[in-house]
Amino acid sequence: MSHQNAGENGFGALANAWSTATRSVLRSATAANRAAVAAMDSTQTESNGNYTDASIPSLEYADADWSFERTVEDPAALGPGDQVTFEKELSDDDVRAFAEISGDTNRLHLDDEFAADTRFGERIVHGTLVSGLISAALARLPGLTIYLSQDLEFAGPVGIGDRVSARVEIVEDLGNNQYRLETVVRDEDDDAAVVDGEAVVLIDEMPDA
Repeated sequence: MSHQNAGENGFGALANAWSTATRSVLRSATAANRAAVAAMDSTQTESNGNYTDASIPSLEYADADWSFERTVEDPAALGPGDQVTFEKELSDDDVRAFAEISGDTNRLHLDDEFAADTRFGERIVHGTLVSGLISAALARLPGLTIYLSQDLEFAGPVGIGDRVSARVEIVEDLGNNQYRLETVVRDEDDDAAVVDGEAVVLIDEMPDA
């Protein structure tokens, strides 16, 4: 991920500082991503109960404000180039629910006055909550998706209330129903990539209802 334009504007400088200060690789992040998705689900249940039936058998519910697109419907047809994009707003309710579920109560995410005096000047979303949208995108591949591994690199912060998208694209068929995917998360409000990485998943057949 390039930072060649980092000095051209305030966000670029902020993203560069974030990258320098916090760049890291997360391995085997399945449990953390599950917590992130759980935070999204619990928040929607408490806030508005605005559910519609999911069009994918592996998902029991989907919120009307969430959106996704995918290029393939048949698990047997999966292959390199197929992708899913999932998008939602990361709200203050999401952040607070995630803090409670995960135990990550860093004041940078929860305390406006504290966060105002940091390099970011405001509260930001937990990085693991942001990357959790990758799990949501993977869940929308056809079939029953099982996380095997995830490598991540964080490139910039996400503000509270920003709309964020996660795109997963199959780049290699590893055999035995296993696939390697490119995973990218973008802050759509700032038009910037904020997470980059790769995942390996196993896609099983759906169990009989």
